[in-house]
Amino acid sequence: MKINVLQGFENLTSLDLSYSGLSIKAMASSSATVSSLPAFVTLSLASCQLQALPQFLANQSDLTNLDLSQNYIQGEIPQWLWTLRNLQSLNLSSNFFEDSETPQHNLTSILKLVDLHSNMLGGNMLPLPSQAVYLDFSSNNITSVIPNNLGDCLSSFTVFFSLSKNNFYGSIPKSICKAAYSIYLEVLDLSHNHLNGTIPDCLMKSSLKVLNLRNNRLSGNIPQNIPTTCGLKTLDLSENLLQGRIPLSLANCTTLEILNIGNNQIDGTFPCHFMAISSLRVLILQSNKLHGEIGCVHSPFTWQMLQIIDLSSNDLSGTLPASLLASWEAMKAKVDFNHLRYRMNQTGGLYYQDIVRVTFKGLELELVKILTIFTSIDFSGNRFEGPIPNTLGDLRALYFLNLSHNAISGSIPPTLGNLDQLESLDLSQNHLNGTIPAQLANLDFLSFLNLSNNQLVGSIPDSRHFLTFSESAFQRNLGLCGLQLNKSCSIAMNKTKEVSDDGNNDDSKKKWFFLGIPLGFVVGFWVFCGPLVFIRSWRFAYYRFWDKVLF
Repeated sequence: MKINVLQGFENLTSLDLSYSGLSIKAMASSSATVSSLPAFVTLSLASCQLQALPQFLANQSDLTNLDLSQNYIQGEIPQWLWTLRNLQSLNLSSNFFEDSETPQHNLTSILKLVDLHSNMLGGNMLPLPSQAVYLDFSSNNITSVIPNNLGDCLSSFTVFFSLSKNNFYGSIPKSICKAAYSIYLEVLDLSHNHLNGTIPDCLMKSSLKVLNLRNNRLSGNIPQNIPTTCGLKTLDLSENLLQGRIPLSLANCTTLEILNIGNNQIDGTFPCHFMAISSLRVLILQSNKLHGEIGCVHSPFTWQMLQIIDLSSNDLSGTLPASLLASWEAMKAKVDFNHLRYRMNQTGGLYYQDIVRVTFKGLELELVKILTIFTSIDFSGNRFEGPIPNTLGDLRALYFLNLSHNAISGSIPPTLGNLDQLESLDLSQNHLNGTIPAQLANLDFLSFLNLSNNQLVGSIPDSRHFLTFSESAFQRNLGLCGLQLNKSCSIAMNKTKEVSDDGNNDDSKKKWFFLGIPLGFVVGFWVFCGPLVFIRSWRFAYYRFWDKVLF
């Protein structure tokens, strides 16, 4: 479809052909054609296979909303696009823009929304519109330091600001505190860059709702003295070089839903003070240096909303907290199908999408959308011991359970067969004994199972579902038998019996051997010495023999 077909529609002010399946050729053939096109106020051509930026837009002085996202437009963002005097919303995301012509003057003061994410923009950061509310420059190739005057450049009305997934380096400028203290800034995302230095204290004392500094090179401690006015809903400090202990004052962020401090060098014990955060849904503390037991038995609070917890690869010990597991109500029953995100009321319904990374079915997986029905427990890679609590069987909405690489002993509780939503179960590298409960064969959704490297015995449950699991799920359990291990249970039992019988025969032979030694000595002694004692002629002959030998 050519844009020329719109000639003569003088009263047309709004056009939305986004996601219609149409392929738009938006190049006007002549200046006469350009002048006869409608004066658009709103133009949306998202996902219309555009190959180039429509030149007729340069004359669209009434345009307020322009959406050209998810096309194939390359080259530079032209200067004239920034100077359209009525433009308020500009969305050029998911294209192939490589650069932008720098405006000769400050960007138009009326521009409120700028979305350039998922392009190939390089060089330095673009100038910021003076009245922008929503700014998204994420997923580009911008390589520079964050300007020291960033806080002054951001509008006092900015609600959303993201530089995520670029190549920014250096430290986070202190001037960002000016924007962070604004009552408007709600989302600040500087994740997936090369930032170093420490986290400015002001970021934890601001009005922010979402703070994401994931995957940088930040060091030092997590800021202390967090005020009771903390309104954070998402805090992601994972994949950095942070040290020290988790501050007690972080419990003041009572509205937190997602807390991710994984893959750092955090020391100390399990943060029982987080129990006061009743709204917590996701807690990631993996790959740190946490140690000691998970007690929290004296806490009057519970995590009824908790749906994902990852404590893997630490140095935690003691027994698994049965009473704590029993309090996780969100893992016991299905909830409404939705996903976790933060909706910004001042940006026309736009929202920030929360992302978390989990190890699921033996693979590392990034959940781009955290569904409210997804539940996960990962305690792997610690020093937990003792039995698996029966209370785990009450978490009937659990999707993923990983207790591998610990020192857990005892048998596998049959109550795990109650987890009818379970898709992944990993109990490998422990000291579990006994048989595999037949109830596990009733887990129809179970698609990943690993019981290897334990002390399990008996036959693997004989069900078509269990036959889908490979040998690796059961290997290095010397007492196990079944088709998956190519070991017949009847033969294995016979061999065990034969081994037992052979063992008894060996013991009997050894007993008669050792009894025969003194008996043989006694018999041999009297056979030789008896005639010398009782027969006189033998005795005299014996004496004469030794006389001749000595002579």
